[in-house]
Amino acid sequence: MQDAIDTWITPFMIGGLMLFMGFIIWDLARKSGAGRFGTVMLFVVLGAGMLAYLIKVVIGWSLEHGVL
Repeated sequence: MQDAIDTWITPFMIGGLMLFMGFIIWDLARKSGAGRFGTVMLFVVLGAGMLAYLIKVVIGWSLEHGVL
């Protein structure tokens, strides 16, 4: 039972954490007065880790299901 709960809850929790991290980046850009270019750079640089995680999940799923 615990494994089933973990299987369903974990993606939602990670998604919520990623949304919260996006809010933190936006708030950091706003409070520092970064401007448009600075805000974009903050999202690109700090958001690269989140993007890498999403790519890892997609590749893992596609390998498990024989897509790749």
